Amino acid sequence: MDDDRPLFFHVMAYADDADHDVIDMVSGDPDWEPPTALREGLREFADAPVADYQYPPSEGRGDLRDLLADRHDVPVERLVVTNGGGEANHLAMACGLEAHAGNEVILTDPVYPYYADRAELLGADVTYVPVADDGALDPEAVRAVASEETALIVACSPNNPTGAVYGESVKRELTDIAESNDALYVSDEVYEEFDFSGRFHSALAFDSENVAVTNSFSKVMATTGLRVGYAILPEHLVDPVRTRHMLTNVAVTAPGQHAALKALRETPDEYYAETRTMLESRIEHFCGALDAAGAEYIQPQGAFYVLARFDGFPGTLDNTKRLIDEAGVAGMPGDAFGSAREEWLRFALVSPRATEAADRLAEYFA
Repeated sequence: MDDDRPLFFHVMAYADDADHDVIDMVSGDPDWEPPTALREGLREFADAPVADYQYPPSEGRGDLRDLLADRHDVPVERLVVTNGGGEANHLAMACGLEAHAGNEVILTDPVYPYYADRAELLGADVTYVPVADDGALDPEAVRAVASEETALIVACSPNNPTGAVYGESVKRELTDIAESNDALYVSDEVYEEFDFSGRFHSALAFDSENVAVTNSFSKVMATTGLRVGYAILPEHLVDPVRTRHMLTNVAVTAPGQHAALKALRETPDEYYAETRTMLESRIEHFCGALDAAGAEYIQPQGAFYVLARFDGFPGTLDNTKRLIDEAGVAGMPGDAFGSAREEWLRFALVSPRATEAADRLAEYFA
């Protein structure tokens, strides 16, 4: 690699530099329209008085926090609005490591790479638990490695990159493991609206002092650039998270919070249902093309990613570039997500040309 940027940016830059048409399926940037009310909220804010353009409350504007707390049935004091889900997750991990005795972070393999990168940044020791062939996580495999050295268990459901959905029993077991080892279970639930299995269950349901949930509007409202997320924290982490958040960001964008609040209040359930239907259609076509290409893949139960393996074509960075050069499709190498699927490739189905990309792959590997 010729630079030290994160691999996502390196692959996207390589695809952008190509002298031919390339379909970008590298990063999870939604291509569909955000809610109408969100756009209206941004336009409203443009005409707001100058006082509204000043610092909002550091922990988030009160009406937004009230609405989110009500939706999740938690005390509003436990909720902090953050600079996207990324900050929420980082704060939960950083403050969880400080508050709990151990220095180990347990992650799944494959894993969203930013969890591993954050753990490294925070000086933690990482233990990986491989998932099953279909992406399912066996809590007993987590229990087998957890100990008094464990400070954090971090898991995303619906999952990036496998598309697996961890149901109630799995999350209950992860909560129990965290409680038994004086650890914090950080449940990343940013894809909660993209559950095709009907099994999604929030870790908040267990009302545990060993659970933190992170979420955002980036995926669910197709606004990764809005940078409005939130963390719902156990009581002992609220003050440390608020302090670190304030010292890092002071506060979260006022227009973004205004727009997110209006969208939460006014967006009908049909918006989310239509998005799910569209994504299910893309997944069906994409996986059908993978069948035609003789590929092995994990059938997503949620989110909008597909992990696939092509016989004789390991998912290395070199082969990722080769696929860009020769097939006009940009994905991510599997080893970016750990060692368990390093021969695979991951594709984000967040392009209006997802079906065209599937057809290109089927033709290329036929």
